[in-house]
Amino acid sequence: MTVRIKITIWGFAILALLAGVAGYVFGIYYSDNKKPNFTEDYVLYVRPETTVAQVIDSLQTGAGVLRPRSIERCFKKLEVASKMKPGRYVIEPSFPSVYVARMLVFGWQTPQNLVLSGTMRNKGRIAKKISTQMMVDSASVAQALDSADFLKGYGFTPENVFTLILPDTYQMYWTASVEDIFDRLKKEYDAFWTPERDAKAKAQGLSRMQVSTMASIVSGETLKDFEYPVIAGVYLNRYKKKMKLQADPTIAFCYDYKLDRILKKHLKVDSPYNTYKYVGLPPAPINVPPKACLDAVLNPAKHGYIYFCASEEFDGTHRFAVTYSEHLQNARKFQRALTARNKAKAAATK
Repeated sequence: MTVRIKITIWGFAILALLAGVAGYVFGIYYSDNKKPNFTEDYVLYVRPETTVAQVIDSLQTGAGVLRPRSIERCFKKLEVASKMKPGRYVIEPSFPSVYVARMLVFGWQTPQNLVLSGTMRNKGRIAKKISTQMMVDSASVAQALDSADFLKGYGFTPENVFTLILPDTYQMYWTASVEDIFDRLKKEYDAFWTPERDAKAKAQGLSRMQVSTMASIVSGETLKDFEYPVIAGVYLNRYKKKMKLQADPTIAFCYDYKLDRILKKHLKVDSPYNTYKYVGLPPAPINVPPKACLDAVLNPAKHGYIYFCASEEFDGTHRFAVTYSEHLQNARKFQRALTARNKAKAAATK
């Protein structure tokens, strides 16, 4: 074999080796940087105390990692273990390993929906509702709701803080602090109170706080949103006539909503929130009313109703009356229907 032939063979061998190395390097690069590495959509939550091992295990379990070694390489290269930021990260099947590593290092979170809705009539429930959706703990939220110094910065107090909260869905980062959350609530509160709404409140002879307080009573009376304007009209009629509002929800509030049934003896409780004892509105809202209740107070139904009671149909609606005698007739209908219903239930259990 000639020298020239030997050199040629060695040249091809070296080229083949280099091609193999290049192919391997490119394969690794493509696997880590371009090729999708997950099988499932997955939401990854990373807390300050979460370790990189826990993250990898969570990804393998929830996102269905196709190539674990690719994840490990990218996490090591980008120093995820020491640079990982807490957050809520949405993982999609199309993501390559390096993108997830970068998400964790640079904190590329996906916003979380903070849903504030449903019955919110005590601070503990509100704190729990927020903490179950965000990274903050319920104790921190509860402390903020009861802190006069903290709430003073927003123009509210622990007694009237329900006014600040407007039920809605807020997009926020899962890692938002208590301050971030209250900043957003204040921003939405300010946006809600437009000059037009302020003018409507003034036309009713009410301040913003009084609108919220009236709306909280309306909210406590019915779950039927189509009744909000009618019931708001009833209470505004009483308010303008300087009658006692005599709203059962305010009595329930006085007893921290622990009563199964409101009796005559409960109406004697000495509290500024007892609308059976004192004329006018209570000092502050008794719950967090929906926006629809606030707008119902600002845009009440025009009528002469002064009274209302539960409907004998037991469908959650009410019967309204202008005169007390008419109200008594409605009340008797309801009581007869209730008596008959209870007898039927008793007979069915025998």
